[in-house]
Amino acid sequence: MNAAVLLAGGSGSRTEQDVPKQFMNVYDKPIIIYTLEAFQRHPDIDTIIVACLDGWQTILEAYAKEAGITKLQHIVRGGANGQESARKALEALQGICKEDDIVIIHDAVRPMVSAEIISDCIVKCRQYGSGLAAVRCQETIVRTEDGEKGDSYVKRKGIMRVQTPQAYLYGKALRVHEKAHEQGVYDAVYTNILMLDMGETLYFSKGSEKNLKITTMEDVEIFKALYRVKKEDWVK
Repeated sequence: MNAAVLLAGGSGSRTEQDVPKQFMNVYDKPIIIYTLEAFQRHPDIDTIIVACLDGWQTILEAYAKEAGITKLQHIVRGGANGQESARKALEALQGICKEDDIVIIHDAVRPMVSAEIISDCIVKCRQYGSGLAAVRCQETIVRTEDGEKGDSYVKRKGIMRVQTPQAYLYGKALRVHEKAHEQGVYDAVYTNILMLDMGETLYFSKGSEKNLKITTMEDVEIFKALYRVKKEDWVK
């Protein structure tokens, strides 16, 4: 089984909007529905679970039903950050997923994820035990303490920017999250940080600059532009 785990527990404070960013409408459709549709369409995804911002579960259920998202079978209350949301979703999959099943963890606010990215993520995980969408770093990375000045840099040759989706074997992902919870580690944000802290070697899969994470209103405008281009390509 391949289970998609969507993280939608954030309040979206950086967009400075009344509605959480995952529920913001773009072209008359909530951002999270674009993301759900990508996994709904993918033939290798068997089930979807969403860790949802508390108080929005019923709204999400209604949106998903209207959009025909039949693979969405579980909605759990999200946590304070991505780490806690992922743990809650993984725990909810106990008795549903087996040890060697694959879980594909993805930000609900990355609506431009392609079928190719999802497929390669799954393939790499089946081959190596993990598959993390990633792209090479093209920018200059400068170290800073205060965000106002910097005095050194990191050579970008050895840097990869990790995105989501991130695929792991279910049993290992669950154990890593449970161990972190037992040890009082709550600030890792992403599962890959926990894995690396536990000494795991992680493998990269195909990423894309188009696979943006919507964090600010500027990102919303970029998504609108990318979506318009994609829609025009479909029409051709």
